[in-house]
Amino acid sequence: MTNARIIPTTHHELSRRDFLKLSSLSSLTLAALTACGPAAQEEAAVDDAAPSTDAEAAAFGSEGVLRVGMEAAYAPYNWQATAESEFTIPIENVSGAYADGYDVQIAKTVAEGLGLEPVAVKLEWDGLIEALGQGQIDVIIAGMTATPERAESIDFTEPYYVGTYGLMVQAGSPYENATSIQDFAGAAVLGQKDTLLDDVIDEIEGVNHLSPVPTVPDQVSNLLSGACDAITFDVGNIVSMTEAHPELVGIIFEEGKGFSEEVPVNIGISKGNDDVVAQMNDILAGISEDERQAIWAAAVERQPE
Repeated sequence: MTNARIIPTTHHELSRRDFLKLSSLSSLTLAALTACGPAAQEEAAVDDAAPSTDAEAAAFGSEGVLRVGMEAAYAPYNWQATAESEFTIPIENVSGAYADGYDVQIAKTVAEGLGLEPVAVKLEWDGLIEALGQGQIDVIIAGMTATPERAESIDFTEPYYVGTYGLMVQAGSPYENATSIQDFAGAAVLGQKDTLLDDVIDEIEGVNHLSPVPTVPDQVSNLLSGACDAITFDVGNIVSMTEAHPELVGIIFEEGKGFSEEVPVNIGISKGNDDVVAQMNDILAGISEDERQAIWAAAVERQPE
């Protein structure tokens, strides 16, 4: 949410730090991870009726449902699909739509361990924490990293994914053959607002750190238009980003030459739910590293082109 080099192919491997091993309450069935064709990702109108904000009605897991906040637009972590499958869950506030992706498989496993039925709630990235505080959702499972600032507002589980960041440039860019982030001294680099994708830019000495934009698609748009020299990106997304935009090149640096910070991805939950956090940590600890790798690889195979 690793510093080894990742090969940008569809069947790539991601290195991880060992995850905290706690007692196992749940495990995934890998037989369910057979690849299927990429799901079509189409925009659908969000229903006018927003999720309930009534505190009493929005108790955690009310009516046996785990409401999972996500963008449903950040493959391979999460994306919107038009057809139901063994991998999807319904999107509560988008009629006829479903969510799929790595986050969704984690959500399904956590919900099963808690005895709840998962549904996705599609929200803008910068509205997820507020929605959690208002009781519109029970958890955030959306590629979100636990940071000290966010931890002031909400609690987090142990990581369910650990990734790293690289830099993306246009093909033919003078930075295309860079081997270190320090080769980008003087370059105009753009990140995503309120994320580590923006924070890590300051590790580049002498960088022209541009004002961040709200979303990853905004980053890509600015790069394609020439408004910046490079953008930060999660290397786990290299396949989807370069397949969608063949004119872009992802640069992934060797250990010691890239960004220093690994990127843990955690589940967010409202404060005051310590027992639930402990349960979720136990469930996550029951997912082996091999299972995590298989889930990721399958999500990359299914992600929309």
